[in-house]
Amino acid sequence: MEQLFEFISNHYFLVLAWLITLAVLLWTEKNKSGRSVTPAEATRMINKESAIVVDIRPKKEWDTGHIAGSKNIPFADMERRLSELDSAKESPIIVVCNLGQAAGSAGKKLKSAGFTNISRMSGGITEWKAQHLPIVKK
Repeated sequence: MEQLFEFISNHYFLVLAWLITLAVLLWTEKNKSGRSVTPAEATRMINKESAIVVDIRPKKEWDTGHIAGSKNIPFADMERRLSELDSAKESPIIVVCNLGQAAGSAGKKLKSAGFTNISRMSGGITEWKAQHLPIVKK
């Protein structure tokens, strides 16, 4: 540990450059998947901007409870089913998963397919339910 502090003190410009590079890399990767929105922001986008909610959970999980009007396109099937969203290339799309972690990968796929207005819901459907927002069960 002592050597680490010695290295940092002797090469602070190098360490600073590394930290800046790391921060830019993390920021860039985060932005590739779309901005993060809370369930409250998602509700506003659905009501005011007619945002399309794409739930990427498997059908079995989606059937246990989902956001009203959401479209179920499981992440595993996303490449094959992207054509279902072709008419919404410019529309706001909110990607929802279980905990908010897989939505970033789905957002990247959508952005690389030409969709321009992608958001991912932080906390996923778990946070939606925790805030006692309405869900539809099959």
